[in-house]
Amino acid sequence: MQAFEFARAGSAADAVAKASGDAAYLAGGHTLLPAMKARLRAPERLVDLSRAGLSGIEADRERLWIGATTTHAEVAASDTVRNAIPGLATLASLIGDPAVRNRGTIGGSVANNDPSADYPAALLALDAVVETDRGRHAADDFFQGMFTTALADGELITRVGFRIPTKSAYAKFRHPASRYALAGVYVATLGGAVRVAVTGACYAVTRWAAAEAALAADFSPAAVAGLTLESDDLNSDMHASAEYRAHLCGVMLRQAMAELTA
Repeated sequence: MQAFEFARAGSAADAVAKASGDAAYLAGGHTLLPAMKARLRAPERLVDLSRAGLSGIEADRERLWIGATTTHAEVAASDTVRNAIPGLATLASLIGDPAVRNRGTIGGSVANNDPSADYPAALLALDAVVETDRGRHAADDFFQGMFTTALADGELITRVGFRIPTKSAYAKFRHPASRYALAGVYVATLGGAVRVAVTGACYAVTRWAAAEAALAADFSPAAVAGLTLESDDLNSDMHASAEYRAHLCGVMLRQAMAELTA
């Protein structure tokens, strides 16, 4: 790890001011610090967000708002989250292990956009918006590829707003060591629309159009009984082949539907 300056921000505005030049925001640090140790990233300054006032959870009539530095454990344990979007609380409870959940933050996960992370699937399925110091991004436009988002250099996520669904559920097949998703599927009904998002199987989080169409016509497990994701563009590595991930997506979709229609 190369030498760097350390600055602690007292507010969002202070964080942005201190992030000029070659800087990186530090929240939970679960991705940034290992990347720095491996010399894959070498920012000249780290701006600590722990005292920037960006945590918190609240709901209005249309959206559940979660501050960027809110930890996964806080989301999983929140009565506000459980009352508004139980599926999101379940998703947060499945991230990593207790150490990861008590340090990792929603903002860090969303900004990093790891192709096997859980929150991006929730953002897509729940038609979320990502608010920053510079404006607002719709989830459909925010995730732009592997580890790539619509964030500009120095742009700071302040909170994420999830549309409150009629119902939703998340099912995930976890890697036994990392607990990242080999395949994760989030299903949500928003008014008369059905949205289905997949993480872990593809090079980036994505909507599953065929599943959405099938469930829009018949919202039942039977409607997707034989459905699998096309494997042509799926990840294939030492952990799972593209064909196996395609199969897992079908299984996770049916598990999520079984929960929603029980």
